[in-house]
Amino acid sequence: MTRDEYIFTSSEIKELENLLAAIPKEKAINRIGLEARLKSAREAISGCKFEDYPAKAKLTFRGRPVFGSHGVAADFASKASGYFTDAFAAVVAGIAENLRYMGPIPDKEKNQLLITGTAIGSFGFEFELPGKVGANVAQSDLFRGPNPPEEAMHKLEKLFQVAAEGTDDDIAELVEEVHPRAVKKAAEFLEYISQQDAWCGLEFKESFFRFSGTEQVRASAERLTSSNIKESDETYVGEFQGVLPKGRTFEFKVSDGSGVLRGKVGPQVEDADILNREFLHKLVTVRLHTIQVGQGRPRFTLEQLSDITH
Repeated sequence: MTRDEYIFTSSEIKELENLLAAIPKEKAINRIGLEARLKSAREAISGCKFEDYPAKAKLTFRGRPVFGSHGVAADFASKASGYFTDAFAAVVAGIAENLRYMGPIPDKEKNQLLITGTAIGSFGFEFELPGKVGANVAQSDLFRGPNPPEEAMHKLEKLFQVAAEGTDDDIAELVEEVHPRAVKKAAEFLEYISQQDAWCGLEFKESFFRFSGTEQVRASAERLTSSNIKESDETYVGEFQGVLPKGRTFEFKVSDGSGVLRGKVGPQVEDADILNREFLHKLVTVRLHTIQVGQGRPRFTLEQLSDITH
């Protein structure tokens, strides 16, 4: 049974239960057919759980390569879906905190999207996310979090939306969460479809976003490129004012009187609370990785303990 068949059968069961609830039990003849259908439907999904089925996303295109709801140019569809799946795999690796600036995308082969059908509106594809297949294959436990593939698809959709409609700070927040290289992969997808005079919409679960046209796609791609997302390592002298170990955020008072920097503790620092124990209110020199999107405020990350010196 597929995910769609499970959803259809579950809806049928609810409808049959409602119909039977409205028919008095003494009217056995009127109930017998509905009861038989209800029993059959319950048997069909017996032993199945909704969470056993991988989620699906719909990516649809409009523009020059698309011919209404009839079809799409094969060359465009092949390349666009390739760019999109690369972006998805990079975001999964980014939220799993094992994506590096160079080299192969980690676990890319395990995070392939599976095309399971076409999506109308105007024309596109239905992608099945990696994860469980039926009730037999457990989702990979190489990642943190309850369901990294679903989280990654939500992040990718949100990245498209904030690139089109959000502020520079909105983009910077996502860059921190998914890694600059993953953002670059998303930009490459948008750059390609804009070059082909196309735009897209992405639907996943209860959320949906569609670009308004080619120009918005082109402008969004430019906001996600390295020329607009500046990275650097900056050195500051001052004192740590405190760290929230669970939230992994810190405050650092710069000694030149320029103010207090607020940033995050990177994943390579396993115990964030060590900053409270060993460096609190002590004069130190710290190197912070800085990301700034456009005119937004800089985002600071302490990547490793060796970046702190007395």
